[in-house]
Amino acid sequence: MNEYIDFLTTEQRNPASSRIDQLSTEQILRLINDEDSRIAEKVRASIPQITAAADLIIEAFRRGGRLFYFGAGTSGRLGILDASECPPTYGTDKDMVQGIIAGGAQAIQEAVEGAEDDTELGASDVDGRGVTPLDVVVGLAASGRTPYVLGAMKRARDIGASVIGISNNDGTPMGPFAHVMIETVVGPEVILGSTRMKAGTAQKLILNMLTTTSMIRTGKVYDNLMVDLNPSNEKLILRSKRIIRMATAASDEEIEAAFKSSDNQVKTAIVMIKTGSGADEARRFLSKGDGFVKQAINLWEEEQKAEG
Repeated sequence: MNEYIDFLTTEQRNPASSRIDQLSTEQILRLINDEDSRIAEKVRASIPQITAAADLIIEAFRRGGRLFYFGAGTSGRLGILDASECPPTYGTDKDMVQGIIAGGAQAIQEAVEGAEDDTELGASDVDGRGVTPLDVVVGLAASGRTPYVLGAMKRARDIGASVIGISNNDGTPMGPFAHVMIETVVGPEVILGSTRMKAGTAQKLILNMLTTTSMIRTGKVYDNLMVDLNPSNEKLILRSKRIIRMATAASDEEIEAAFKSSDNQVKTAIVMIKTGSGADEARRFLSKGDGFVKQAINLWEEEQKAEG
């Protein structure tokens, strides 16, 4: 095991930070920022693999499947963060995107001894979540060798789910269990082995890309506006009405009326205003248009033309 760790890029010493303990505060910050500035370029190089992964997720969502993230430590927390942001941002059901961390809820704030080394725990957590062949499972591990994650990926693949691996090293043990493997190698950390830094940032960028792209491709965005958000508090209610205004250029009175009549559904309100239809009719066109606002409006226009 030690010999394997010796070859991991994430476990190498970074020569750029070899005297970091002797630098001033500003010098340390500039050094960290210099290292961070290279991450986006490395992620860009992985876009072909990220594309393949996103397409698996999009197809799963279209057929009623779900997305699961399995990770330990920082990787597990990042998966939970990404999953927890989907319901308020895109109005998804809480079960549609799920983040699972080795050791359970306790591990979100503190280390749970031995959890990440338990292959069987990863497999049993997959079973516990009821993963099916309709679903996508993403294994997250900077090293690419975390036993918990490998156990989850293997079990998911045996079940018939689509499996994606995300790591920050090349040629890791995750590869044989993944239908799509994303290996974004960002180089040694400023502090040896502190993969919450560059590796964690790369993973966060990739997860953002996966879910954002999937939500766009499944009709939860109109132009560049989030139109399926859940207006669950005052800030989100105000944002919802502002989005309707930007999408329609309607008056405050029109927006208030449509928002109320649509049961606070931004998509429905936009289609109502853009087409002059009622809430039920707007929902009918949205259903026919697979939930895409633009498609719903086009269908309404086609129907108007057909009626003369």
